[in-house]
Amino acid sequence: MKPSYREQLERLGRHFDAIRETQAESARVDARLAEQVDQARRFAEVLALDAVQAAKDKAREGPPAISGVTAGVPRARWDAAMVAKREFVTELACTLRLPVRSTETLIAESQTLMNELPATRAALQDGSITYRHAQAIMNQAWSLPAEALAGFEEALLKSAPHLTVANLKYKARVMRERQHPESITARHQKSVADRKVVFEPEPDGMASLYWFDSAEKVKAGYDRLTVMGMSLQGPNETRALTQLRADVFEDFILDGVTASGVGKGIRGSVHVTVPVMTLLGHSEEPGHLEGYGPIDPDTAREIAARAPGFIRVLIHPETGVMLSVGRTRYKVPKELRRYLRVRDETCRWPGCRRAATQCDIDHTLDWQFDGLTEHDNLAHLCPADHALKSETRWTYMHLSDGTLKWTSPTGRTFISEPATIIRAPERRPKPGPHPGPPPRPSSDARSRPPEADEPPPF
Repeated sequence: MKPSYREQLERLGRHFDAIRETQAESARVDARLAEQVDQARRFAEVLALDAVQAAKDKAREGPPAISGVTAGVPRARWDAAMVAKREFVTELACTLRLPVRSTETLIAESQTLMNELPATRAALQDGSITYRHAQAIMNQAWSLPAEALAGFEEALLKSAPHLTVANLKYKARVMRERQHPESITARHQKSVADRKVVFEPEPDGMASLYWFDSAEKVKAGYDRLTVMGMSLQGPNETRALTQLRADVFEDFILDGVTASGVGKGIRGSVHVTVPVMTLLGHSEEPGHLEGYGPIDPDTAREIAARAPGFIRVLIHPETGVMLSVGRTRYKVPKELRRYLRVRDETCRWPGCRRAATQCDIDHTLDWQFDGLTEHDNLAHLCPADHALKSETRWTYMHLSDGTLKWTSPTGRTFISEPATIIRAPERRPKPGPHPGPPPRPSSDARSRPPEADEPPPF
């Protein structure tokens, strides 16, 4: 017998109850994660204190080494406390597969929940709010003085279980404005220093540009785009207002000039990898836009045809070998730099998305320790991660396809895959009566000073 309509509604209601319970369990898991992260933070701080004391004890044992070098190891630029802190943050980031900045935020949130907002942690633990609700409360609580936190938290938690995250954010922001002892003018002046523009890749060959600045400027900019878009509307205009805003903004950002003249004659450039057969029109394999990913073949061909402002690099369709890359030497030649840029595309620290154009080229085995300037001993590292590799116990090695295997201070391993897998051509030894391993660089070659643009130990 078919269930009645009322019975079917009750059954649907049980599905909703199950979904809500799963959400509550997820909140309880988030509360446990916050507790574990904060426990690890406190343990790491104890280790850092031990490391600082050990460094002081070692310093008292004897005078510093001549020229700041001991046993061939460059003088450290970070103290023991900084090393311990960075090792903890970066290994936690790799463990959770999060960017370092997101991990630093998680550590701060966990510390806040465990030590400053106990009622919010309790609500998260019993599943009455989600972690996003807790974040909405914490984001506003961070700028309040300690004596105001209890009242702020209590007032918000009365209604938080019944509010959407967006509504809770609004209520928390309004309440913070009312309770903050510092004037909004003073706080605004501090916040202006955080203004920024952020690029965010989106699906299907699209992307977003996020502008964070003073509210009056952003609102005025949006209104201007709206007015200019509306001025283009007419009986023969098929574009919607949302599309017109985007097109007006595109014209401004790509071809516009500021009131002071900045931008005149400046054009943005992009780096696109186009398979040979796609370029010739014999294949529909996508191109690859640096910093984004796959783009449709028509766009890739159009970019390749408009050569000014673009670097054109061709890849062999069968072997994957990069064409037009020359031999290697100590100073990374232009061709090899291009090879590495296409292979890596970004910093090769696991999870880092800093563009290769803003990175250093690191010798995996330092030049001063007989490291070679070859594709399998070079990788892009942003300045922060380059320093991390040089100053801490993190190490990495190259695998055959350009993959890097990083080893953490605790001995755990993490993988960084290349943006483009490039199979280097096999090296064939020159014919001779006594074939053997390739000769090592002469002592003169190994001891000659590095080029100015790549100072040791890089």
